Amino acid sequence: MTNSLKIQFVSTAVILLILPLSSSIKARKCPKECSCDDTKLIVGCVGKNLTHIPPTIDENTVKLDLRSNNLQMLSRGAFMHTPFLTHLNLQRCNIVKVKEGAFRALGRLVSLNLANNKIDILYQESFDGLSSLKELHLDHNRIEEIQPGAFTQLGFLNMLVLTHNQLVYIPNMAFQGLQNIKWLRLSHNSLNNLAPEAFTGLFTLSRLNLDHNELQFFPTQTMTRLPEVRRLDMSYNPMTYLGEESVFMAKLTHLYLNHMSLQDLSDQAFSQAPVLSQVDLSHNQLHYLERLSGPKDLITLNLTGNPIYCNCFMRPLKEWATAGGVKLLGACAGPPHLDDEPLQAVTSLDLRCRSRGEILKEEDGKEQESKGSIPTTATPKQSVKCPLNCECDTEAHHATCEGSGHTKVPRGFPIKTQLLDLRGNHFHFLRARSFPGTSQVVSLHLEFCKIHEIEGNAFQGMKSLLYLYLSDNYLTSLDPRAFAGVPDLTYLHLEGNQLVQFPGSALSLTPNLFVLHLERNSISKLEPSGLLSSVTPTLRELYLSNNTITVIAKAALSSAFIETLHLDSNQLTEVPTDALPEAPNLEELNLSRNSIGWVGPKAFQSISQSLRRLYMDHMGMEKMSKDVLLDLGPGLKVLTLRGNQLKVLPDLSPLTGLEMVDLQDNPLLCDCALEPLHRWVENVRLEVTATCDLPPELRGQQVRDVPVFTACPKIIAPSNETAAVEPRISKMQKSKPSSLKPRKVKARPGRAKIQKQPKKPSQMAKKTENKKTVNITN
Repeated sequence: MTNSLKIQFVSTAVILLILPLSSSIKARKCPKECSCDDTKLIVGCVGKNLTHIPPTIDENTVKLDLRSNNLQMLSRGAFMHTPFLTHLNLQRCNIVKVKEGAFRALGRLVSLNLANNKIDILYQESFDGLSSLKELHLDHNRIEEIQPGAFTQLGFLNMLVLTHNQLVYIPNMAFQGLQNIKWLRLSHNSLNNLAPEAFTGLFTLSRLNLDHNELQFFPTQTMTRLPEVRRLDMSYNPMTYLGEESVFMAKLTHLYLNHMSLQDLSDQAFSQAPVLSQVDLSHNQLHYLERLSGPKDLITLNLTGNPIYCNCFMRPLKEWATAGGVKLLGACAGPPHLDDEPLQAVTSLDLRCRSRGEILKEEDGKEQESKGSIPTTATPKQSVKCPLNCECDTEAHHATCEGSGHTKVPRGFPIKTQLLDLRGNHFHFLRARSFPGTSQVVSLHLEFCKIHEIEGNAFQGMKSLLYLYLSDNYLTSLDPRAFAGVPDLTYLHLEGNQLVQFPGSALSLTPNLFVLHLERNSISKLEPSGLLSSVTPTLRELYLSNNTITVIAKAALSSAFIETLHLDSNQLTEVPTDALPEAPNLEELNLSRNSIGWVGPKAFQSISQSLRRLYMDHMGMEKMSKDVLLDLGPGLKVLTLRGNQLKVLPDLSPLTGLEMVDLQDNPLLCDCALEPLHRWVENVRLEVTATCDLPPELRGQQVRDVPVFTACPKIIAPSNETAAVEPRISKMQKSKPSSLKPRKVKARPGRAKIQKQPKKPSQMAKKTENKKTVNITN
């Protein structure tokens, strides 16, 4: 080898050795305040008093630990330079505010920890961009408000932790968008009330923690919206009574009601919770219990720490527990000869009653003993400023005068009151400035107050008011300035009044209104005079169920933002097709229980790109255009047609994105006209209940199973408006080769070419695998 060749060889070798060294040096881009693990792509900057996120963190970092710094605020796009993060820890960083779009670049993040900060409001777009997030920790903050839509981008979230915050109230649809949530933790807040629709949409939630709050009643109506919850913790809430059917939860297995103030419990309290296996009633004030109706698989009933008096009144419970193999935990608190005797060891013969005189004598003795045992050092509870016949809790910032017979709005509530409950009084008339000194009230309850009239400026000064409940009063109209002075009003409940017109002029002073409830009024028309875009520019949800609406004018729904519209139980005779183009972002439309006998072509074409849920139950509908669903395509997720008069259904095959469909209680005619439905039912993974009504010999049989469709032509000629349906050979025909004589179909003008329609088997299989399975029950 010549010298020049040797030199060239050595140079090449040196370059090859230097290249990986230089690339590894380049990869070790690590901020001086941090420690970096290049192998595991982990960066830790813990306790460095950082006021901003180091810009030199390597963009390939997967795990970033920023605990115990002083970031204070997360600005928009704060993590744009670290798009590959999967785990982010921001505990104890003195974060006060998370600006909209702060996490917008983190589409791969699966775990986000924001615990032990100072966050007080969750804004509408705070978590935008976190499309893969599975765990979100927000515990030990100061959160007192969840703005509507805060979680709409978290479709894959499994666990949300909101414990140890300052939540007073959960509004309707607060957790909208959490389509895969499994565990929601709301312990250690100041929750006093839950809206009926607070948990609506949480169809996958299996575990809920509401312990250590201030709920005085079991939120039955709210809990019925949770069909999959199996474990519910309500312990450490000040409830005193559970009435009949309080717990209406079909799949609940574990219920924790310990350390409350329960003094009585109906024997029917759990009658609508049939699969309960564990009930914890320990450390309450129960003296005895009747046998419980409902749960057939109960294993353990914990009564530890209750003053159970083991006499004949406990005998039915003991016999019921013995017969059902239920383990009773706890011990007797009396009579004296059974003190501290375990309930499990006591027999029915031990549970005897003495004479009434003996019982009263013993109870009087105990009462005197109790009075004499009060320590002389006990200090009286400190009095707080509160109107007569009202109760004020300065720690929780709540005040209530519910059902106290007031005819005028009481005055003199603590200045920091946030939840003011005045329902069930007799105010009749609200004068101007009826609520002085309530500038910090966030939620005001005025339900069932017999209010006939609200004067202009009645709520003047309530600058923090977000939730206003005027349900079930006697309002027939609203003064144009009724809501002056409450510019931040977000949720307005006017259902159950006697309004005859949409209150457009009054709503013009609520520029931030998000949800409006007008159910159960007497509104007969929606006219352009109440244009939503001008009076309520931010409105997202409008509920008009149970009115007398017959006409919806062309421009009456004008709104660029409205997403949910409920028009069920009105007097419409046709789909308001002309009005729908004014609501281009409409996602949910409910037309059920209107007298709409016919739904024509292109009825929903103007909202086809946005519509996700369509409800048309019990309308008496006899016919649908075969083209009406074509425009909706893969975007539609929910379709219900229950309880109509449909004999034939349009082709559902374009609705490839359906997650739920309800076709029950229609008199379907099972002949060849229904063959497209039969073919569709066989090919989807949804559980579809569709039964034949005619001919009589097939009545009650599932469309999927009847053999009548095997005789139908397999290639159906499409019209000019509809694409041809893919030809298909049934299982029965496959077993009889002699009957498979293909027919020749000549091409005609306007006819779609048959060979273009069928999809490849591999494509069909892939498409089928991607579909979701949804159970449709009667």
